Amino acid sequence: MLLALVFPFVAAMAPGDSGAVYNARQGHIHARPPRIEADATIDGALTEPAWKQAAVLTGFSQLTPVDGVPADDSTQVLVWYSPTAIYFGIRAFEAHGAAHATLSDRDNISADDNVQILLSTFDDGRQALVFGVNPLGVQMDGTMAELTTSTGGFGKGVTARPQADLSQDFVFQSKGHVTPWGYEVEIRIPFKSLRYQSDSTQSWGINVIRDVQHSGFEDTWTPVRLAAAGFLSQEGTLDGLHDLHRGLVVDVNPELTQQTLGAESGIGPAARWRYDARGPQVGGNVRWGISNNLTLNATVKPDFSQVESDAGQVVYDPRQALYFPEKRPFFLDGMEGFATPNNLVYTRRIQQPAFATKLTGKVSGTSVAFLSALDDRTTSLGYDALTGRGGRNPLYDILRVQRDLGTMSRVGVTVTDKEDAGYSNRVADLDGRVVLGSIYSLDFQGAASRTADSAGIDVAPLWSALLRRSGKRYGASYSFGGMDSNFVAGAGFIGRKGIAHMNMSQRFTWFANRGHVLESVTFNPVYDLTWKYAYLMSGRDAIEKKLHFNLNFGLRDGWSLGGALLLETFGYDPQLFQGVYVARPAKFGGDTVPFTGIPRLPNRDWVITLTTPGWQWFSSNLMYVWGQDEDFDEWASSRIYLVQADALIRPTAQLRLSPSYVFQAYGRASDHHWVRSGRISRVKAEYQIARPLFFRVVAQYSTENVLPLIDEGRTGGALLQSTGGGQYAQMGGYRSNAFRMDWLLAYQPTPGTVFYAGYGNSSAPDQLRVDQLTETRYRVNDAFFVKLTYLFRM
Repeated sequence: MLLALVFPFVAAMAPGDSGAVYNARQGHIHARPPRIEADATIDGALTEPAWKQAAVLTGFSQLTPVDGVPADDSTQVLVWYSPTAIYFGIRAFEAHGAAHATLSDRDNISADDNVQILLSTFDDGRQALVFGVNPLGVQMDGTMAELTTSTGGFGKGVTARPQADLSQDFVFQSKGHVTPWGYEVEIRIPFKSLRYQSDSTQSWGINVIRDVQHSGFEDTWTPVRLAAAGFLSQEGTLDGLHDLHRGLVVDVNPELTQQTLGAESGIGPAARWRYDARGPQVGGNVRWGISNNLTLNATVKPDFSQVESDAGQVVYDPRQALYFPEKRPFFLDGMEGFATPNNLVYTRRIQQPAFATKLTGKVSGTSVAFLSALDDRTTSLGYDALTGRGGRNPLYDILRVQRDLGTMSRVGVTVTDKEDAGYSNRVADLDGRVVLGSIYSLDFQGAASRTADSAGIDVAPLWSALLRRSGKRYGASYSFGGMDSNFVAGAGFIGRKGIAHMNMSQRFTWFANRGHVLESVTFNPVYDLTWKYAYLMSGRDAIEKKLHFNLNFGLRDGWSLGGALLLETFGYDPQLFQGVYVARPAKFGGDTVPFTGIPRLPNRDWVITLTTPGWQWFSSNLMYVWGQDEDFDEWASSRIYLVQADALIRPTAQLRLSPSYVFQAYGRASDHHWVRSGRISRVKAEYQIARPLFFRVVAQYSTENVLPLIDEGRTGGALLQSTGGGQYAQMGGYRSNAFRMDWLLAYQPTPGTVFYAGYGNSSAPDQLRVDQLTETRYRVNDAFFVKLTYLFRM
């Protein structure tokens, strides 16, 4: 019966009834799609006459868990182009049962069967545009850069390909349907949505990735080897593309936003919850395609509010700042051009720009990205929030230029400048990547910052180097870098400054025969050292020493299991306890003195990770950590319990539930009490009413309990903080609860055309009870908002 169903479609692909066939497993990876003066109706059925002339990409290979072998499931990709767009038709054959397909929001198809088209329109093997679809034609899109890939760690197995950054949205059309033999999808990508070369005849790099959910396998059109210094450099090509007409590319995207903010007004019994309905805010964005390869963007008073709050994060190390990704559309467009090592560009530093402009593109092997933004005066260092006076609009200027060298190497220069009231910060950077042979690569960076304020001028360096061997069975990476304590990136993100860091990682992988329950085993020992930068320069010992033994098992059907043993020591850092005192008991002197911790804390942690397959209705990840860990609050060795779990539940084709839970606790060795414990429970529920219309609810409850802190490692006396005038207050001793809920109704027929209606509220209850979550006296704030944008494309 299966053969009878499949045969008519296979017969339709016979060479006499279609264009040229390019079988990548036979080495035919350079395709010449036909140029056809026609258009196709995007209805998910490949029935128009043009599809009979299309080039056919076939002969897929498996990428994971074992690369280079023939794919188990057959895939055919049809390609042709018209003067104004390129068309792809996908026939994905599935002999194991129904394809995994749901009606979901854009970019949320990773748990479905899907096909991703990687287009390198500059054919440079370094970056690609990603256009993905699930069996129903639901879209995912973004960019992929040839960056360093993961080779080990908790829950990580063999070397992985680069993952797409799904931040950007492109305008393209797609529609698909599930068939008895698999699924079929039709795609149209307008040239207006692309940047590409200016040559009259050109070649584009291409590869196609297929995710097969029933097996957990990943297939590619070209037989990619993971044991290589690059992934995108192994793509095929679409040759002979000519007479591409982009036309005038001007996108005008006006925005209208209205907010009603709720807050408590008055004090005591007279306090009432009142709402302030603000006037509509009008702004907008303009995008002009200056040429095929250069784009100019500008924005005036845009609405940069987020329609979903950032997910809560646990703090593993109080010295490490938390990183939140950029979500604002203006900054995301062309953002891959600003990517730098060590995050020297972090656009969330620009908080509420009154005006911003951006130029991005690539000319003759040189990528250029320039951003200039004038932030709101209220974000100035000199602004007084009480009086509403002082300060001026901070100005940010960022320039990033990269030059291709040879096949896969590159060199880049970055300059950033921030000017504020009586303050300036400038950073200059030189970085690059050199590919040595087929599996070795060297990444390097050198930068300096100059910061001027009322205290004077500081100039400070940053430097790093990474040598990597990307072997299939044996891989290794060696990195060493440092950053002076006075280095400042005014337009970037520095997680922890003033340190030097060295990491040596080895990876040994064993692969089983195909079909074996145990598909792969990876052993990954890691030796890691961290110095205070001044300590390294003066020849002193590292303050952190870590030896990690990671073991990961890849199992059949997409299961993975990991385990780790972490042996660590942490040296005392006086800067972490500046202004901290200890009230010593009588037997230790009975006085109050500055706190001094024990020289080193030894750790021994155990880790278990588990990842389930991507079933039609359920998938999940789990990490559990226990053992002896450092307690930064009391600078003592303590018991640790850490649980992180998340899941995706899809009871119907339109409903998606995404629960997550984090529990973290540190326990004293002396009295077995939990010094600090915290929980973050989060649930996201999405119902896709129709393909462009969805309703979403996000609820997050977090709680933190901290006991009064003591000098656990030495005297047992209370830890104090000076309050002035010779007075002290004991540290810790508090409990906090926070509840946040966001509701959103969204209509988004195409990127840039959006209607949002939402409500969000935050409260601080004594405990998780329904009555406290609804009572006004526990509420912190809330807000209603409506946002309307429309994309005018010329």
